Amino acid sequence: MDQVKITRALLSVSDKTGIVELGQALAAHGIELVSTGGTAQVLRAAGLEVRDISDLTGFPEMMDGRVKTLHPKVHGGLLAIRGNEDHEASMADHAIAPIDLVVVNLYPFAETVARGANRDTIIENIDIGGPSMVRSAAKNHDSVAIVTDPADYALVSGGSTTLEQRRKFAAKAYSATATYDAMIASWFALADQGEAFPETIHLSLKRGQALRYGENPHQQAAFYSHAGPVSSGIGQARQVQGKALSYNNYNDADAALELASEFRDGPPTAVIVKHANPCGVASGASLAEAYAAAFACDTVSAFGGIIAVNRPLDRATAEAITGIFTEVVVAPDADEEAIALFAAKKNLRLLLTGDLPNPARPGMMAKSITGGWLVQSRDNGIITGADLKVVTKRQPTQQELADCLFAWTVAKHVKSNAIVYAKDGSTAGIGAGQMNRLESARIAAWKAKDAAEKVGWSTPRTIGSAVASDAFFPFADGLLAAVEAGATAVIQPGGSIRDEDVIAAADEAGLAMVFTGMRHFRH
Repeated sequence: MDQVKITRALLSVSDKTGIVELGQALAAHGIELVSTGGTAQVLRAAGLEVRDISDLTGFPEMMDGRVKTLHPKVHGGLLAIRGNEDHEASMADHAIAPIDLVVVNLYPFAETVARGANRDTIIENIDIGGPSMVRSAAKNHDSVAIVTDPADYALVSGGSTTLEQRRKFAAKAYSATATYDAMIASWFALADQGEAFPETIHLSLKRGQALRYGENPHQQAAFYSHAGPVSSGIGQARQVQGKALSYNNYNDADAALELASEFRDGPPTAVIVKHANPCGVASGASLAEAYAAAFACDTVSAFGGIIAVNRPLDRATAEAITGIFTEVVVAPDADEEAIALFAAKKNLRLLLTGDLPNPARPGMMAKSITGGWLVQSRDNGIITGADLKVVTKRQPTQQELADCLFAWTVAKHVKSNAIVYAKDGSTAGIGAGQMNRLESARIAAWKAKDAAEKVGWSTPRTIGSAVASDAFFPFADGLLAAVEAGATAVIQPGGSIRDEDVIAAADEAGLAMVFTGMRHFRH
C-alpha cells in the first residue's frame, strides 16, 4: 500500500508549535481530528472541531492524565493491519476505528531536568502514553504515518502520505523514543542513583553537520551534538563568517576553547593552538597585548593556527590576528569593528560562543578502542597556590609561584609528555607529545631560543622562567635540562620513587620546586 489517504488523525503534543496550522490543514481535507487534554483545548480555541480521546475510547482521562491513550481502541486503531481479514473483523467486533496519522511529541523530560526541577516533577515528565503510541504507529508504518517532529508537519498537511514518507517517519520516530529512553535511563543512573559508571551507558547524539571528510580526505565524518539541552561550546557557537568547519577545525577549536576557558575569571588571555596542542599562551593588560605575547612564543607554528580568547574581541586584537593566516578564531563575542576587519578574510572562520565553559564542570569523556570504549570523567582538576607543597630548600618567589601555576594550567592541555616554560604570564617554550620527558624539555627550550632569535630578544624567555611537567620527573635529567634552559622554579606532581634524587638536583641548582600531588596526562 503506497499512497494512504488520511481519514482520522490523532494529535497529542507537548510542544504546540505549528499544531494549530496542521490541524487547520487536515480539517480542510475533511480529516477527523482526535486529541487529548491540552492539545484539544488549543485546537478548539482556534475554532477546530476536535473529538476527545475519551470519546474514542469510552473511558475518561484519569489519574491526573497518566491514563488516557493506553487503550485497545487507540492501539487497535494503530496496529491493525489493513486488508487483514482477522484484524478487520476484530476492529468491527470491538468498534475500533482505524487511525491513519499520529502526531506526537513527548513530555519535556530533558528540559525539566535542565531547569533543576525536583524529583517528583521530573518523574511526572516521563511520558508513557506518547512513546507507546509512537511505537505502535511506527510498527504499522505500512498503513500509519507517525510524525514526531514539527518540522515534518508540512509533509502530511496535504491529507495523504506515501510509503516512502511513512518509512522515514517510522525511522525518525524510533530514534526519538530511543533518545528519550536513553535520557531517562541516564538520569536514573547518574543523577538519581549516583552511579558514575552504570552497567549500561546510553549515548544519544543528534547530527548537526555532515563534514567534508575526517582527519584525512579518505575518512568520512560528521559533527554530532548531545540530544536535549546542551551548554555552550564549539558545537553551539555562532559562526559569523567563513566556510564550514572541518573535522580538524572542530577538534582544534575545542582544544583552544578548553584552554582559554581555564582563564575565564583571569586577565585578558589569548591561546594559539596547532594540531590540538597550544603553541603560544599569554595573559596581558589587554587582549591585544596578550595575543602579541602568545604569538611571539612560536611565530612559525601560529601560521594557520586556531586562536581562542577569553574576552570579547576588539579592533586592536583583530588587526593583530589578521596579520597572518588563521584558520579559526573563537571568542565569547566581538565588537562590530572586529567583525568588519575579519570580514575581509573570507577563509577565516569566526566563532562566537556567548560564554566560556566552566573548566571545573563535571562530565564524561569517551574514546573508542578495538572492541569497546574507554570512558572516564573529565580532567577538571584545578590546582591553586594553597595546594602546592614546597619540597626544596629555596622557597619560590611570588612571581615564580604565579608563573608555576600559569605553566601548570597550560601543561594540562598539552599532549604528554608535556613540558611548559612560562614567564610573566606567558609561555616561553612548549614541548609536547614526546616519548620521554627529557626530549620534551629540550624541544621546549630549543623553541624558546628560536623564538628569541626570530623576535630579536637578547635572551630566550626561559631565562628566569618557571617550568611545568604534566607528570613527575622519573629522573633528574629532565629537570637538569630545564636548569640548562634557565628555569629557576619547577612545578610537577611528584610521586616518583626517585623524588629525593630530583629534589637534591633542584637544591644543588638553587631551584625552587613545588609538588601538586596531581598529574595531567593528555593522550
